[in-house]
Amino acid sequence: MKIGYARVSTVGQDLESQEALLQAEGCEKVYVEKVTGTSTAPRKALADMIENVRPGDTVYVVKIDRLARSIIDLNKIVSELNEKGVSVVFLRDNLEFNAGDDGSSLQRLMFNILGSFAQFERDIIVERTTEGRQRAKSQGKHMGRPGQDDKDVKKAVKLYHERKQNGMSVNDIAKVTGVPRSTIYTKVKSEGR
Repeated sequence: MKIGYARVSTVGQDLESQEALLQAEGCEKVYVEKVTGTSTAPRKALADMIENVRPGDTVYVVKIDRLARSIIDLNKIVSELNEKGVSVVFLRDNLEFNAGDDGSSLQRLMFNILGSFAQFERDIIVERTTEGRQRAKSQGKHMGRPGQDDKDVKKAVKLYHERKQNGMSVNDIAKVTGVPRSTIYTKVKSEGR
């Protein structure tokens, strides 16, 4: 069975192009998630895929950095899949790791070089982001989401409690007031009603 795995790191990134490539490759099932690749712990779709693949399956991933950004995790994931009898294909990197086959020395070298570059790129991004954050803080600039106006939050909570009468969903309330759903739920929960 052909199985696809697609991942983006941030909500703003687009999964559609990865999914389209995987479906064009003939993947019958595609596991998708929006989560950082620095750790495998919170990646539920990856864990589900690894658990559900069977010997003889082939996992397709668009690029190496979509599977993992750490060279250690990358090697661990591919090795684990190969040990289960599952082949792994990286479409854009033109690399294939077949179960029971260590591949050529050149292929292993390319795999590790590309994985190392992905990890290096991620480390540089984190470093630059941290520097930018520190620079902004030293200049007295606010970091993160803008704070919510108390009037808007109070209005959202009031509408939440009146939703049986007004027929509004929490999504509707969030759109009307500009207050995120998570903030509405947190405020309502803190009230203890």
